[in-house]
Order: sequence, then C-alpha cells, then structure tokens
Amino acid sequence: MECSRFFAFLCFSVNFLILGTYQLQSSQTQVLLQLRKQLEYPKQLDLWLNTRTDFCYLSTTQVNITCEDNLVTGILIFGDKQKRIGNFNAFRVSNQTLSQNFSMDSLVTTLSRLNGLKSLSLVSLGIWGPIPDKIHRLQSLEYLDLSWNFLYGSIPPKLSRIGNLRILKFDGNLLNGTFPDWFNSFSNFTIFSMRNNLLSGSLPSSIQRITSLTALVLSNNAISGKLPDLSSLSSLQWLDLSENMFESELPNMPKGLKAVLLNNNSFSGIIPQQYDQLHLLQQIDLSFNTLEGTPPAGLFSLPGIVSLNLSSNMLSGSLPMHMSCGSKLDSVDISNNKLRGLLPSCLSSAIKTRGVKYGGNCLSIDLSHQHPETYCVEQQEKKKSEEKNLGTLIGVIGGIIVIMGLLAYGFLVLCRQYCPRRTPEQHLLHKSVQDNSVTGFTSELLMNASMLFENFLDNGSLFYLISLFKLHFSFLLGSVSDAAKLDSQRTHAHRLFSLDELKAATNNFDKSTLMGEGSTGKMYKGRLGNGTPVSIRCLTVSKRYAVRNLKLRLDLLAKLRHPHLVCLLGHCIGNEGKDDSGVNNVYLIYEYVPNGNYQARLLETNPENVLEWSDRLAILIGVAEAVHFLHTEIIPGFFNNRLKANNILLNEHQMGKLSDYGLSIVVQEIDEHKVDGDLESWFL
Repeated sequence: MECSRFFAFLCFSVNFLILGTYQLQSSQTQVLLQLRKQLEYPKQLDLWLNTRTDFCYLSTTQVNITCEDNLVTGILIFGDKQKRIGNFNAFRVSNQTLSQNFSMDSLVTTLSRLNGLKSLSLVSLGIWGPIPDKIHRLQSLEYLDLSWNFLYGSIPPKLSRIGNLRILKFDGNLLNGTFPDWFNSFSNFTIFSMRNNLLSGSLPSSIQRITSLTALVLSNNAISGKLPDLSSLSSLQWLDLSENMFESELPNMPKGLKAVLLNNNSFSGIIPQQYDQLHLLQQIDLSFNTLEGTPPAGLFSLPGIVSLNLSSNMLSGSLPMHMSCGSKLDSVDISNNKLRGLLPSCLSSAIKTRGVKYGGNCLSIDLSHQHPETYCVEQQEKKKSEEKNLGTLIGVIGGIIVIMGLLAYGFLVLCRQYCPRRTPEQHLLHKSVQDNSVTGFTSELLMNASMLFENFLDNGSLFYLISLFKLHFSFLLGSVSDAAKLDSQRTHAHRLFSLDELKAATNNFDKSTLMGEGSTGKMYKGRLGNGTPVSIRCLTVSKRYAVRNLKLRLDLLAKLRHPHLVCLLGHCIGNEGKDDSGVNNVYLIYEYVPNGNYQARLLETNPENVLEWSDRLAILIGVAEAVHFLHTEIIPGFFNNRLKANNILLNEHQMGKLSDYGLSIVVQEIDEHKVDGDLESWFL
C-alpha cells in the first residue's frame, strides 16, 4: 500500500513538472485575465479564475486557447449575443452589446501585448464600435474573425500592414463605406468574408491580383457597378456575391470554382459559354437577375454539378431535347423565364428525383403552370420592335445632324462673304428679337420633334435619346432659356431642421396641410418662419441603418444640386433613434414647386394650358440633363430614380424639375411602394 501511494505521488510529481514547463508567462496570463474583464466576464470564461488557471488546457466548444513556447498563439471565444440590426443605433443596447464603458480601442491595445498571437476569433460577444487604426499592431495575426458583433464604420487601411494575414472574417456587422482597394497587398490572402454588412461602391479591379484567394464572400451588401473579370484568380473555389446591386454582364470565371452564387443582383446579357468549362463546379445560382438568351446546355452536364438555379430571369429559346445531365445533378430550377418547347428528357424523366422546377415559362408540359406560347413570343417580338424603332430614331437624328451641320457651314460661309464687318462694340448688344419658343428652336426642328414624340412616346429610352439629341445640337441651338439660367443661379444651402421648426411650419402637422399620403409616408405643405413655402416629406425608415450612417446617406443626398432637380433644402431625423420602435422618422424638406406635373399638363384639354411642342421638348431635355447628371456626373451614380411623367414637376417658368430622385439610398425598398394619388396633389 505504501509503495503504491509513493508511486502515485511520484507520477503526479513528474506530471506536474512536465506540465509546468508549458505554463504561460505571467504577463500572458495577466493579458488573458484583462481580456476577460474587458469582455465583461462572459459566462463562457467562467473557468478563467486567476493567474494559476491553466489556460492552455481549458478547451471547450466555445473557448479555446492555443499555446506555444509559453506564449498565447490562438484565442477562440464564441459568445451568445445575437446581432439584431433593427435595434442598434451606434450606442449600447441592453442584452445585445457590451456596456457603454466598453472600448474597442482598449481591447486592441490589450491584445497587442500578446506578441505571438496568430489566430483571433471573437464571435457574437456584443463587441461594438469602429475598428481602430491600431489594429495593425497585431502584427503576427494570420487569422482574424470578428463576426456577428456590432462593428460599424469603414475598414481601416492600416489593416493592410498585417502582412501575414491569410483569413479575414467580418460577417454580420454594420461596416459601411466602399470596398477597400488595398487587399492585393496581402501576399498569402486566402479567405475574405464580409457578408451581411453595409458595403457600397464597386468591386475594385485590384482584386484580380489576389491569386491566392480561395473564398470571396460578400453577400447581402450594397456593392454595385461592374463585376470585374475574375478568371485570373486560379485558386478561387467559393464565390458568393448574392444580394448586392451589380449591374453588368457576367464575366468569365476561374476554372477551379466549386460554387458561384450571384443571385439577387441586376446582371444582364447572356450566360457566358465559358461556364461550360467549369468542370469542378458543384453549385451555381444566377436567379433573380435579368439574364437573356438560351442557357448553355453544357451547364447541366458538368461532371460535378449538384445544384443549378437559373430562375426568375429573362432566359428564352429552347433547351436541347436530348441534352445530357450530370450524374450528380440533384436540384434544377429554371422557373419564371421565357423558355419554350419541351423539357429535356434528362429533366422530364427525373422531375421528382432531381427536384426540377420549371413553372412560369412557355414550355409544352404541365400547361396549368405555364404561360401561353404567345407570352414568350410577344416578349421577343416587342424587344425586336423596340430595337427597330430605336434604330429608326437614331437614323433620323443622324440625318438631322448631317443636314443641320451642312446648313450651319453654309450659313457661316455666306455670312463671312456677304455680311458687313461690325465693330467690337456692336457685339455687346443684346438680342432684340427672340423666337417664340422658350429655347429658340426652329420650326423645322419642332416639326420633326412632333413626329418623333408621336411615334416614340411609349419608348422606355426616350429620355436618353432626347439627351443625346441635346448633346449633339447644343452648339447649334444656343444656350438654355433665361428662366433656366435664373433658376440655376439660385443656391439653397442644405441645413438641419429641428422638429419644432417643422411643427411650426405645418401648424403641428395639421390635416389641412396634408397634401398626400403614400406607403412610404406623408407629404405636407408648410411655410417656414421667413415666409418660404416648402414641401415636407415624412419617411418611416427601418433602423437597419444607425443614425450616424443615416446622416451620412442624407448628406450624400443633399449634395445633389442641378437646376432640373427639385432642390432638397434640408432634413430632420425625428426621434434620433432614442426610442425602441425599430424605425426612424425622417423628414425631407424640399423647395415648393407650384405649377403641377408634366403628366397632368399633357392631359390638359383647356387650350390656354396646353403645352406647346417647344415647351415639351425643353422640359424633357432639362429632365434628361438631370438624369445624365445623376447617372454619370457623380460617383457612385444614382439610379432607380422613379423616372415617370408625374414625377416631373413644373415651376413658374414652365421649367421641368425631377422629384423623387435618390430616395433608394434612404429607403432601399422605395421602388416597391405605390403612392396614393399623383404628385400634383402633393405639390399644389
């Protein structure tokens, strides 16, 4: 018995001495205890008691500390604070974020004392605040995961100084701003994941140079513009850009891809034939875009393809009856397109086993769930007709340009030959005779314009064609009218209004001042203290955006200044996020436009109020200039501007002004809302 006790004691002593050689340095232990304090003692760290705790050997599914040579090299902590964007306003939220005393800056300072730290995962711990610039002090990091917290603001550029970083995950935060263009500075970067954030702007072409990248996940953001060619990313296996705002044709893809998720964007054009060569592809989702043409048959027969989703596009034509399907193909969705003919035999014979969805087409199968054949034919014929009309109109405009150019050249030659020379003083005289048109158009041009309007009034691209017409003729037709010049010279300084000012202007939002009500809010007519009449639009905006972020978006909207845009004078955020309603009341204060809208004037039967053709052309050219400004003269461009005839308002000079522009950056779902009544009742 005594021998056995002595042997057990001896074994314990040896084990203690062996384990003791792997004990952390005291400074490392102090940092871990300080980390527990800064994270406000989460229950996952209840075993971290004091400096004698053996941190390196306390491993659970939620907490793990990795040690090497008496140094901490890895920290993994999974909390239970689930993020709910609707209740966050860049301030502490009870039971969701850490307290008001928490400092992201102090947390990074503490972690920087762990010189050997290579891996850091702090997930769902209620961490909140902007990522500080000093994040680059974590020089040894190779893996960084701060997902599902409440981080906001932009990604600091100094993050690029962590040269060994290979994996970066910021999923499920509130990070905004444009996508960084310095990620190609990471030589060994493999995984970048920032899904469920608020990133905007375009994807920089510099991403093409990160050849070591294996996974790029940016779903559920607001990234827009053109998707660059990614075929140079030879190591890329997983690409998820779904639920963004990309507006380009599909580029070529790297041949090593296993998953391509591009659904819920605005991709257009055809599906590239190159996708037939993605032999390692297992999943592809291109649903909810505006893709056209016939899908490549080779997509269905890729050797590794398991899931194929092409639903809710504008795909047309017929799939080959005898095309082959991959042996692993388990799910196919081609519903809600313009496909015709029969379903290929490899799909029709395995509708249930493969999970094939094909409704909402014009296929000759299961007719109760298909459109009639004429539906798909009419769509194609209508497109061809529009293209033909467009070609005719461009031809007419081109002919007019040539004729007017020749006439102008002849006029200049005759003037130089026969007109007497004038003294410089005579050139300073104002024009004494003006054309009856507000813009000085010739009768020949107005006759042509009348014919064009009658033939192409229903053409969706009319505004852009008129804008092109204006650009080609600006050097011949002279400057804009005096009224337009006068209006463009007016400047309105954007300012912040108080809710009390707005209540005073509308008699506490009395019903008598209500001009209209839509599903996005109400419109009131008011008069400011200085006597200025204004229109006040009240929007109910989800707290998806923090108040700080919302103010940034409103400031961006305030910078839009053009003589043919209804001027935004200022804004007011009603409750500043101080209640728990889950919404913000946003008031937009516009200039008051008194003369009705363009649609109402087009339908006018009173001869005294009917618009002349010259006036109509001048109004549309002005609005086209405004649209051109919104699309091309600001970065990023403003699209989804609800361009309709009843959104063109007329001021006292019969000058057209576009309203309802740019609201999509404040209320993302604005395009889905319908307004009760037209805008004339809102601004009269």
